[in-house]
Amino acid sequence: MAEQDGSAVRDEVAAARRIVVKVGSSSLTTAAGGLDADRVDALVDVLAKVLDGDGKGDGGRDGDGKGGDGKGGANGKEIVLVSSGAIAAGLAPLGLDRRPRDLARQQAAASVGQGLLVARYTASFARYGRRVGQVLLTTDDTSRRAHYRNATRTLDQLLAMGALPIVNENDTVATDEIRFGDNDRLAALVAHLVRADLLVLLSDVDGLYDGDPRTPGTSRIDEVRGPEDLDGVSIGSAGRSGVGTGGMVTKVEAARIATAAGVPVVLTSASRAGDALLGRPTGTFFHRTGRRSANRLLWLAHASAPRGALTLDDGAVRAVVERRTSLLPAGIAAVEGEFTAGDPVELRDTQGRPVARGLVNFDAKEIPQLIGRSTRDLARELGPAYEREVVHRDDLVVLD
Repeated sequence: MAEQDGSAVRDEVAAARRIVVKVGSSSLTTAAGGLDADRVDALVDVLAKVLDGDGKGDGGRDGDGKGGDGKGGANGKEIVLVSSGAIAAGLAPLGLDRRPRDLARQQAAASVGQGLLVARYTASFARYGRRVGQVLLTTDDTSRRAHYRNATRTLDQLLAMGALPIVNENDTVATDEIRFGDNDRLAALVAHLVRADLLVLLSDVDGLYDGDPRTPGTSRIDEVRGPEDLDGVSIGSAGRSGVGTGGMVTKVEAARIATAAGVPVVLTSASRAGDALLGRPTGTFFHRTGRRSANRLLWLAHASAPRGALTLDDGAVRAVVERRTSLLPAGIAAVEGEFTAGDPVELRDTQGRPVARGLVNFDAKEIPQLIGRSTRDLARELGPAYEREVVHRDDLVVLD
């Protein structure tokens, strides 16, 4: 592999003002599962220097150790940190020697570890006179319209008040049905939520390779401009440390989600975070492939777990997929699952293939009496509350 030009700068990265940085458990913890204070401090040092506009490596602090006025960065930059590590940090204090498989013990470890994680960040950023704010999310908080708006407002307000948001999945209360599954995907969705200019994924590997990086002869992929650049590339599914849930597969998928939403991505190791944030050509750079969107449908497509399914007749499939209309009762052929109004459901064609996903306006038990009928007839027989869409087009996303 040819060395990248150390003097070059990725202009799009260097110009980014609002940046989401995701760091994995393996970059923050010891092999035994406890928090590594030195690793946390090293990451905070890098982030503080970026906010202070100091790329020279002296910490960016003035004479009294403060990092400016706390209102964002001295150079106008803002950072949202998506940090794994809560479950891993809680293992040692609870006497666990490895990440438990059952959800209940994972939640217990997260309950203990999340406090330790945020306390460590709070103390570390305080060295630079910077405040942090904890934001814990589940998919339910972000796929429903009101919850999505609240999450957006909270993050925007934290940034406006000079606090650095630290985001994690709410592992303590999340169930299997409402979990993101990994913080790489969460980071991609947060980048969309806060309208970020850049997403930086930090790992224990310095980029995406065309094979196992431990195998001689493999090379790092410097840039990815589209899916075709990854044709024939073997992407491993597990991380090295065993304390996290992700791997290169989840990072590439996160990059695909973010770039499709108009957010470029840098994938590199935590030890090279400073170079990545300054735009130096380290790691793998994923160019944006889509345009920025200002709605929550990306969350509905990638973060929601369907609670049931509606089968559509051929006419309804064409209306929803091609004309992007709402789903009316007349177009429904069958219903399955147990769900309540407001839950995400999958919309399928008559062959059972998913074509869309949306938030349903009726409980599952109400749907059978609506199937195949016009809203006018339903309103006349059941009342005006039934003269409406089963899934409104504003709450519906067509799947690729």
